Amino acid sequence: MISRRDTPPRTWLMLGGKAGDNTQITALAEALGWPYQTKRLAYRRTELFTNLFAGPTTKGLVKANSDPLEPPWPELVISAGRRNEPLVRWIQQQAGRDHVRLVHVGRPWALHECFDLIVTTPQYRLPKKPHILHNELPLQRVNTERLETEARRWHPRLAHLPQPHITVLLGGHAGPYNFDRENGALLGYHASRMAQAKGGSLLVTTSARTPERVIAAFEAQLQAPHTLHRFTKGQPAEENPFFAFLGLASEVIVTSDSMSMLAEAIASGKPTHIFDLARGQHSNRPERPKDGRITKRTLPERLADFRFQALMYQLGMLALPTRLTRDVRIIHDTQVKAGRATWLGHTPDHQPKTPPPLTDLANAKKAVEALFSDHPPPRPEPPQSKWPEIVQRVFQG
Repeated sequence: MISRRDTPPRTWLMLGGKAGDNTQITALAEALGWPYQTKRLAYRRTELFTNLFAGPTTKGLVKANSDPLEPPWPELVISAGRRNEPLVRWIQQQAGRDHVRLVHVGRPWALHECFDLIVTTPQYRLPKKPHILHNELPLQRVNTERLETEARRWHPRLAHLPQPHITVLLGGHAGPYNFDRENGALLGYHASRMAQAKGGSLLVTTSARTPERVIAAFEAQLQAPHTLHRFTKGQPAEENPFFAFLGLASEVIVTSDSMSMLAEAIASGKPTHIFDLARGQHSNRPERPKDGRITKRTLPERLADFRFQALMYQLGMLALPTRLTRDVRIIHDTQVKAGRATWLGHTPDHQPKTPPPLTDLANAKKAVEALFSDHPPPRPEPPQSKWPEIVQRVFQG
């Protein structure tokens, strides 16, 4: 059993292809303050099958394009995402269960008891268990020092833009959401109106998922002074103004697709507005202007915008067990109710209250540290069952 000692545990961060997952892993590691190694990983297209049926394995890994997984083995592994689960379980199998603690962020597809700690959020609707930490929002790297430092560094480049600054964070297609031409134009129109009404300007940044046609439609609606940063893969960190834009903002607008960007906006402490990408009866999208400047999607556009992933998401919410779905609206509604965010274009029904500060990162840090204390919590034991693991996964409470 690992106990408290003078040197921190040898720590590996399992980094894959999803920026949101990597941000959460890194945020937790930075909060712990322990030295760590990053393991950059690439996966085979067939990894889903090895994940479902093979258990602990590296068969889903493209080893030639990944960092080596070899001794000396870590004592703490922090992971996120389905693709990393067989790998971290394999690492623990090689090193010995008593040697390695596994911490998973988000929702694991393996049995919950395969992990020493799960740090999750409401959209996954995981059950209450001693080793599952339920946070309000995804973990993020926003803090006052980082925002102030980046704001000072970028201020000379943005000094020509009138204040107040309204920062706009553009996401992309995700889950049930289509970030299409019409949505891009509607967001640009309302963001521009907000800046004009305040005599200010817009600080806009895209993400890796923002379609180019959406950026064009958004920018075409801007009449307020603005700067627009296009995110590019592999861009040096010093050329990314994300934290600077948050630090300089008086208010933030974020699209509803990204829980990570919403968490970062809220953590900045600035009033946060969510632009709803959804359509239909329960949509909170702001109204389209009556002057006809933003046209509805044509039939060819709708066909081009069709996403099988979005259809499967909707069907899954209707027919699949809770264990296999996620409901991101829970996070939106919870944060709006708490007073940490509002829907863009909507006037709150009541005066927003002062919400309590977020403690998600501090809670996660404390839970990981407890694993290495002199009196760690009991380790979860996988349930005794004759059913194959894949069956247990689907119906696990």
